[in-house]
Amino acid sequence: MYQKLDNPVYHSLNESHKKFCLNFGDTKFYNPEVAAFGGSAHMSTEKDITEYSKICDDFLIFGKQPDLGNFKTNLSQLICDQYVLENKIEIDYTENIIQLQEENHDELLAFIQKFYPFYFKNRTPELGRYFGIFKDDKLVAVTGERMQMNDMTEVSAVITDTDYLGKGLAKQLVAFVSGKIFEDHKTPFLHVAESNVGAKKLYEKLGFNLRGKINLWGVKI
Repeated sequence: MYQKLDNPVYHSLNESHKKFCLNFGDTKFYNPEVAAFGGSAHMSTEKDITEYSKICDDFLIFGKQPDLGNFKTNLSQLICDQYVLENKIEIDYTENIIQLQEENHDELLAFIQKFYPFYFKNRTPELGRYFGIFKDDKLVAVTGERMQMNDMTEVSAVITDTDYLGKGLAKQLVAFVSGKIFEDHKTPFLHVAESNVGAKKLYEKLGFNLRGKINLWGVKI
């Protein structure tokens, strides 16, 4: 039912995010101004990676381990758990959740780069909608959408200011964004590092089901 999630980057760039797609051989890559990752329907090859590396020197390949051939680089591996949500999350909202607009762009980027440096590119917010919670006119928590297919959308950038942890902000944002995705008649999914036990407990408590694992291969020139 969710076979496309075996290659979420490839299918997103073949469907809803086609406008961001750069094709190199058998691999589809995002425009690096928007996101620095790619994916192949089969396996990324030395030629694919060499071509993309001419415009992006630090990126991720989702899925199968790429065949680097004679391409010289240190290949890192991050194992993520992939979750799918099949039913709307029913919770009581106590926070005012705001959809972030163009005027929030600089604050959103500064917020994410403060806690996850290099996570966002300048144009990453073009991938989908981003929502935030403000306290005293200060952005303290965000969640948004990243990869998108015709029938599925990824929940991403679940980040809370360390001074506001433990207040249920992430829980409400994930529920809210997932609800918006269901309103679009799509299925929410997400990725979380295998080692991030706390986040996985939150997602499972909210009703996300573990689908399996997916590898992210880091290429750095």
